Amino acid sequence: MDHDQNFKNLILDYPREALAFFAAEEAEGIDPDVRIIPIRQEQLKERLGDRFRELDVPLLVEWPDDRREAILFVVEEQTDPRRFSVHRLAHYCLDLAELFDTDRVVPVVIFLHGGHYRRELILGGDRHHYLSFSYLRCDLSKIPFERHRDSGNLVARLNLPNMRYAASSRVEVYAQAVRGLLELEPHPERQLKYLDFIDIYTALDENEQQRYRFEYPEEVKKMTRFAERFREEGMQQGMRQGVQQGMQQGMQQGMQQGMQQGMQQGMQQGEATVLMRLLHRRFGDLPQDQRRRIETADAETLLNWADRVLTAESLDEVLH
Repeated sequence: MDHDQNFKNLILDYPREALAFFAAEEAEGIDPDVRIIPIRQEQLKERLGDRFRELDVPLLVEWPDDRREAILFVVEEQTDPRRFSVHRLAHYCLDLAELFDTDRVVPVVIFLHGGHYRRELILGGDRHHYLSFSYLRCDLSKIPFERHRDSGNLVARLNLPNMRYAASSRVEVYAQAVRGLLELEPHPERQLKYLDFIDIYTALDENEQQRYRFEYPEEVKKMTRFAERFREEGMQQGMRQGVQQGMQQGMQQGMQQGMQQGMQQGMQQGEATVLMRLLHRRFGDLPQDQRRRIETADAETLLNWADRVLTAESLDEVLH
């Protein structure tokens, strides 16, 4: 699992919420009119090894009226604390400070799992310290999930599964994360993207999925309506793509035929994607042979299968 990339996407999609949650001590004065600009990591490619460079997400925060000096946040996700190097982080922050000619640099480290790690770096001799370096820490596994259960910060809600909770609360944690996503994120593409994030980090087993469907029927209905909306939008996108494909086939090949084929193909792909997602949520992971059946089925068959999803008791009952 590429946790680094998952968190990089999260931070870049929701930079303001990410700083408010992961770096609350320094982010308090970041107003809605403040600009947050991601900094391209490729600038420092020759200065640091690829492995470390892939972990960081530098964000430059600028106040448009210059009432405060710009500040650079360096956010790093660390899955295994044993592999964390405070020396490497200090080196990188000094490089950024030199590159941007600023001393206002805030290093932030997100620890996904618990463990021991070095919290500061002090260089010196027998009489004096000559360099003192520390960083903000967000140790997700030590945060009680109840603290952010009803948070209005989407990044906090999405990370409920990564916080501390009893195993018996896993279904509730999942439900509150999904509820936060549906309440705080209005865009279907983002909803779909971060439903996957919640699924990955909660990892409900089949019994827990059944409990969720039984105990939180309203959320299940909302997710179903969202899936149907996403399917409709996928069909519309497929139609547009079909028109483009038909035009590219040229007048001599028959633009009308190309448009129809493209529209049908786009509708089929949209239906198949939504159906597999609904089946996964009802019955768990799909066997590979069943996925192939869905991917190769025609649009009418897919619609018939979709109609059975909410009433069927098993995967075989849907696809018979």
